[in-house]
Amino acid sequence: MSEKRALTKFLRCVEWSDVKVLSEYLIAHSAHVADLIISHTHAQEAKQALELMGKWEMIDVSDALELLSPVFESEEVRAYAVSVLERADDEELQCYLLQLVQALRFERSDKSRLSHFLVQRGKCFRAISALCNIELASFLRWYVAVELYDPAYAKRFYCTYEILEENMMKMTTGVNGEEDGFKQWQSLVRQTELTAQLCSITRDVRNVRGNTQKKIEKLRQLLSGLLSELTYFDEPIRSPLAPGVLISGIVPSESSIFKSALHPLRLTFRTTNGGTCKIIFKKGDDIRQDQLVVQMVSLMDRLLKLENLDLHLTPYKVLATGQDEGMLEFIPSRSLALILSEHRSIISYLQKFHPDDHGPFGITATCLETFIKSCAGYSVITYILGIGDRHLDNLLLRNDGGLFHVDFGFILGRDPKPFPPPMKLCKEMVEAMGGAESQYYTRFKSYCCEAYNILRKSSNLILNLFYLMAGSNIPDIASDPEKGILKEKFRLDLDDEASIHFFQDLINESVSALFPQMVETIHRWAQYWRPISSTENLCMLDKLKFSHVLFPESDAVFRLLRERPGCSCVYALLISRLIVLKAATLLATMYIN
Repeated sequence: MSEKRALTKFLRCVEWSDVKVLSEYLIAHSAHVADLIISHTHAQEAKQALELMGKWEMIDVSDALELLSPVFESEEVRAYAVSVLERADDEELQCYLLQLVQALRFERSDKSRLSHFLVQRGKCFRAISALCNIELASFLRWYVAVELYDPAYAKRFYCTYEILEENMMKMTTGVNGEEDGFKQWQSLVRQTELTAQLCSITRDVRNVRGNTQKKIEKLRQLLSGLLSELTYFDEPIRSPLAPGVLISGIVPSESSIFKSALHPLRLTFRTTNGGTCKIIFKKGDDIRQDQLVVQMVSLMDRLLKLENLDLHLTPYKVLATGQDEGMLEFIPSRSLALILSEHRSIISYLQKFHPDDHGPFGITATCLETFIKSCAGYSVITYILGIGDRHLDNLLLRNDGGLFHVDFGFILGRDPKPFPPPMKLCKEMVEAMGGAESQYYTRFKSYCCEAYNILRKSSNLILNLFYLMAGSNIPDIASDPEKGILKEKFRLDLDDEASIHFFQDLINESVSALFPQMVETIHRWAQYWRPISSTENLCMLDKLKFSHVLFPESDAVFRLLRERPGCSCVYALLISRLIVLKAATLLATMYIN
């Protein structure tokens, strides 16, 4: 019993049938004596297992999460798991909070030990209730509120919501002058009121006939006129994305709308400390899957840093405030597609912000290191999570060289494109590291392998967190209930040295894959030729101005079109011929190799 990791395996072998209910049923139905004997045997087995569980060495939090999965129905086992969780500090608990709320689905009653723990934070190892942590309380409230839309479990989650409200309202003013529970709860309720107003604004701007600029003007008009109360709140509101930050109003002149089908809002909020924070508000899109992926990125970032490996990841904040709405933290950045179209290379872009004549490739060593590390981190994480639909429009680059991924509509191996590579590593990224033979590319591969082995050590934790999401209505999670694909990605059958060779092969496969290059080219072409609203009277030149990046050979045609704007159709025909030729060349090269 000194081998603590063996406890979960032992408990899986125990028959945990509800013995009392089973015995009453068998007696009532005049069951055979043999069935009653089996029932009694199960009772003895369960009793002995519980006694052994109490004597076992205390398990880790990652194993306790497994005991909260639907496999374990025993209330005693689940209560034991909660007692282990009580040892986790607030920072660690927040890493698992989303999954712990989902685990409420597997409890035997609405008012379970787990629900009370989440609200009150059991006081076995600490004197202060976790309700004093307004950040935990805020996220708990949102995670529970979103699940109220699930008819099968609405009653259970509403019960937890009521317990949270009741306990917070009872809190008195803190010894350090903190707000009393009533004021804290009201500050959280106002978050919901704010999101409801943002939904209304989104609907209003969508109904505006005209281009994106007219919709932006409507947004600013609403914020300055009918909804001017949103520019200066009567009382500060805790930011839903960062409850520790108090926001006091929206800055209309710095707020805008993204040019896309759903017209997400980009809002700048004033903060009570004199600063600002920017958020994206989406209505009409289920961002719960994005929320899960970014949570895993944040967790993996924490695991890597605990091993002294900081890969400069960007786990921006994401919060689903409903099943088709939510907020995302806005990170100033540009897509690789846009950067390459305007600057031809990643290095040229970074030279604008971090020039250094004596540094590698004309940029500072710090900037290049940030780029290399972030590329390595996201290469490993997107491979493990099976992130699909990767293209240069959802790979973003910060001015400091930090690369990060957005838009996680496909995970766990799903991908709308055929023959996706193990990870997204385009030739432009490799060129920014000096090419495949450079010392910097070698360093990139070294970071990848180191990160992969570190995360493999925490595979049990990551898998258990995904198991707890099994009951959620997130499509990609439901499509793989056993998480077999995720388990395969860790290659637990290999030792550390073998896993290094394995991952290096994956990198080589991703870089040399030709089919994804062709798909990327077609994707960019499709982006430039997307149907435009008839009200957006865009010039053909504006729509095609980046095509020389896709096809360098089109520069001459482009110059001709500049001189003769009426030749748009001829230009389109020539470019369509070029795409066929380029696709044929790529396929021929692939066949020869």
